[in-house]
Amino acid sequence: MNAIMQEKRLTQPQQAAAVPKLPHNLTLESRSTLTATGVVRVISCDEQTAALETQQGNLLIGGQGLQVSELSMESGAVKIFGQIEYLQYSQPSQSAGGFFRRLVR
Repeated sequence: MNAIMQEKRLTQPQQAAAVPKLPHNLTLESRSTLTATGVVRVISCDEQTAALETQQGNLLIGGQGLQVSELSMESGAVKIFGQIEYLQYSQPSQSAGGFFRRLVR
């Protein structure tokens, strides 16, 4: 039993090291400037919504007059200006092929 527990402890850190994780933080200043780190990619952005994929799930930002002013994919940092009204997290959606495969079976 101890050998199995030791084996699991050794394999878990190796798996974590294989996928580099960027630290994910949000800084909101006066509801007009949002700085997000740990951003994997920008899914979409317009004047009313911005959708970001982060290490902690998808982040939806809603408001008025939103503009992405800074974007660094190397460091995973994004800066958004505008009137920010809400922030909402969700889990990344699975591929459509997986759903349809299960439906057809």
